[in-house]
Amino acid sequence: MATQESKQLALKEKELGNAAYKKKDFETALVHYRAALTHDPTDITFHNNIAAVYFEQKEFKKCIEECEKAVEVGRENRADYKLIAKAFTRTGNAFRKLEDYKSAKTYFEKSLSEHRTPEVKSLLSDTEKQIKEMERLAYIDPAKAEEEKEKGNEYFKQGDYSTAVKHYSDAIKRNPDDAKLYSNRAACYTKLAAFDLGLKDCETCCRLDETFIKGWIRKGKILQVMQKSSEALTAYQKALEIDPNNAEALEGYRACTVDVHSDPEKVWNKAMNDPAVQQILKDPAMRVILDQMQNDPNAVLEHLKNPQVASKIQKLLGSGIIKIY
Repeated sequence: MATQESKQLALKEKELGNAAYKKKDFETALVHYRAALTHDPTDITFHNNIAAVYFEQKEFKKCIEECEKAVEVGRENRADYKLIAKAFTRTGNAFRKLEDYKSAKTYFEKSLSEHRTPEVKSLLSDTEKQIKEMERLAYIDPAKAEEEKEKGNEYFKQGDYSTAVKHYSDAIKRNPDDAKLYSNRAACYTKLAAFDLGLKDCETCCRLDETFIKGWIRKGKILQVMQKSSEALTAYQKALEIDPNNAEALEGYRACTVDVHSDPEKVWNKAMNDPAVQQILKDPAMRVILDQMQNDPNAVLEHLKNPQVASKIQKLLGSGIIKIY
């Protein structure tokens, strides 16, 4: 047991150590903290201080060892549970620096069992996320994803859509950036009438690869079934931007245009209040094209090959000013 005089000497050394620590003179700080321990080896604080220095020096293994001593001394001398929690937290942080996230998680949990603070709860949450991400990345294997995809394709052909979903889902875990896998699974969900799940997969597919036309068409079809013709119209428009001659996209666009614009008067009034529509209709070149389309509806296919004209025609289609039959 340290005498009162020894404790006073220890505190003076600690203060000198703190002053050096603040100046980032870590070697000097270590000298004083170790001197404090010689005067009073029963105080957990000095071990915590030494561990803090090791942490700053990036000596993470030494930091962990010192924290273990701190906890041992703290337990033997019935130290404040907050000081023991502090040692556990620093151990967790040191393990994080060593990228040993599972050990870090263990020590953050130990810290919280001693004293719960928002800071440590946040550290634990972040560490758990890192563990999950590492496990996810470790599971990625494009070759195995392709194997699972082929299995899914076989079950899809057999009409066993639930089993196909399982294989496509595993393929997605193996290669989460492959847009086509989400499209395939969306096809299964559509067959199973799980339209919300199918739509979610289509949205992921289109986000990953905006040029994959099948994703937009499949999204349009699902939205049609869900009676969301206006949103389906937008999906088909995206598909037509990729391939203006795609038969499925054109057919879906026509059908949705009819559904969306069933009240001609309302459609006209709404369209004419749209500045973009007004500007298109004032364009002399567009008026010539619209006249051609009126005399020959098939002329739209030729004009859709021009991206600028296609964009304007699709705007007019979307507004209901013109229709393709």
